[in-house]
Amino acid sequence: MTAPLTLTVNGETRRTEASTIARLVEELDLTPAKVAVERNGIIVPRSTLGDAALADGDVLEIVHFVGGGDETFADDSWEVAGHRFSSRLIVGTGKYKDFAQNAAAMEAAGAEIVTVAVRRVNVSDPKAPMLTDYIDPKKVTYLPNTAGCFTAEDAVRTLRLAREAGGWELVKLEVLGEARTLYPDMRETLKATETLVAEGFKPMVYCTDDPIAAKQLEEAGAVAVMPLGAPIGSGLGIQNRVTIRLIVEGANVPVLVDAGVGTASDAAVAMELGCDGVLMNTAIAEAKDPIRMARAMKLAVEAGRHAYLAGRMGTRKYADPSSPLAGLI
Repeated sequence: MTAPLTLTVNGETRRTEASTIARLVEELDLTPAKVAVERNGIIVPRSTLGDAALADGDVLEIVHFVGGGDETFADDSWEVAGHRFSSRLIVGTGKYKDFAQNAAAMEAAGAEIVTVAVRRVNVSDPKAPMLTDYIDPKKVTYLPNTAGCFTAEDAVRTLRLAREAGGWELVKLEVLGEARTLYPDMRETLKATETLVAEGFKPMVYCTDDPIAAKQLEEAGAVAVMPLGAPIGSGLGIQNRVTIRLIVEGANVPVLVDAGVGTASDAAVAMELGCDGVLMNTAIAEAKDPIRMARAMKLAVEAGRHAYLAGRMGTRKYADPSSPLAGLI
């Protein structure tokens, strides 16, 4: 009986009784036709693996193809109420010049969720184009919202109609306090959340950037909290990074910045704070080139997410030279 050989395979010591590289590959439960082998620094042609005899002390590298890219970011999807998404950018469907531009912007943004308002059918022109003609609800998740509602009663009624129309249970709730600032009325918002949860809805809830209010919504059954960065449609960007970060740190449900984003850097900031996503409408729809802005927002959300996962450097009060001073001429 041949004495076992001691090899180094992919950096690890291995004992084997295989006499050839092909036998070793099969012993590893691999298919010779699907791997490449380097022995002692020299590539062994695949056609000769069956004849390539092994010797004690051989060092082998065995490789195959895997999905490209850094495995750290291979699956950075997120989940809300049992629904899983790859894109962390949610876009609205208002203010565009037409449905075609809206659909093109959504495509450029790579969005998988779009918010939709619930409005009366135009009975005088029932054949008029509809959003569903351009954005297929079977391919993109529609998120019915309660834009324009100022009482819990109106918001709940609106979403009951939305569920009847399309069967949606994942919804976006917003109950506004007054028309000038469009800030949420948190008392009515909490009341509506409790009612919707009791009726089987899964509400993602627009709220103030208040950690206490966000936690109360979560405890009431909100499947996601959506603090404003600034007033709706203002484009001012995130005004209070501290409270957004506190909401993120205290939440056990997804946190998405909703409202106030004006440009790509605002979206990146939201993601760098650890938010799970960003929702925007006006920032894209009112840009001079909505399609290009949608693409910019997509990249900004991705960049901000990568920066958050990478962990930014610490801030310092004074300068710290990048180049070593030892050996300075």
